Formats: sequence, C-alpha cells, structure tokens
Amino acid sequence: MGVEIERKFKVADDFRPTGVGISMAQGYLSRDPKRTVRIRIAGMQGYLTIKGETHGAARLEYEYEIPAEEARELLALCEQPLVEKTRYRETVAGHVWEVDVFHGANAGLVIAEIELASEAEDFSLPTWAGVEVTGEKRYYNAALIAYPYNMWSDAERGR
Repeated sequence: MGVEIERKFKVADDFRPTGVGISMAQGYLSRDPKRTVRIRIAGMQGYLTIKGETHGAARLEYEYEIPAEEARELLALCEQPLVEKTRYRETVAGHVWEVDVFHGANAGLVIAEIELASEAEDFSLPTWAGVEVTGEKRYYNAALIAYPYNMWSDAERGR
C-alpha cells in the first residue's frame, strides 16, 4: 500500500532555487476529496496518480508512469484550467524539499512540501520556509483549479 506523509509550507519571497526546475502541467479527472485522480506531465514524462482522503498529513497515494502522449490526451479531459508550475528540489539537512512555483492563474503562489517516513519524523525548516499550511484545503493543487490564487483576497493570502 502506498502512503504519502507530506507537510506543506508557504515559501518566503527571498527563495532562490539552487538547481534547475522541471515544468509541470496537471489536471484532475476527479477532485472528490475521498479520491482524487490526477494526470501530470513533468518535463517529458506523463503520470497518473490516485490519492485517497487526507488524514492529518497522510493519505494513500498510487502513482504510475504513462506515455506523455497519453497524458496530453487525458489532460484534455480534465477540468480547466490546468495547474501549471515549476518544481525545484532542494536538499536541506538530509531531507528533500519540493518547491513549487506556480504560474498562470496561480502565479505568485510558492509552496514547499516535504515527504516524511512518519508524521512524528523530525526535520529542519529551511530559512525560506514560512507558515505551515498542511491540511489547509485551499492550498491543495486540486482546489487551485476551482479557486485559483489570483482570486484570493489579501486576507486569504496572509498579507
């Protein structure tokens, strides 16, 4: 069984990636909170991902590589707009952080995620990590399709 344990944080404006990012476009065939079905193109590779309901910082997750051409065809069936972002991988104190810099309707939003072996696992926060948003549904990629960041009020953005 695949279980994803992930914590999310807003990222400070002074974040500067140390490596090259990978462009991603993703959409959802299902955004039901009990079972999301995502299609993603990351660089030149396609993925099909099925996620279960979130409990704390954990949820079931199954991800499969699919041909990029099939992923493009499936993206056309997804709700619009797609979520567009560039993902950077940053290693901090032995942990890999994935930092997503969003584009399009979600431009201005930058979120960092860390996957853990358990919810109790200790980790160090990078200097660029801000407020934790784990469990805040509006930060879920699936939610950003229906209510993109460019529609958020200043209060929702935390300003």
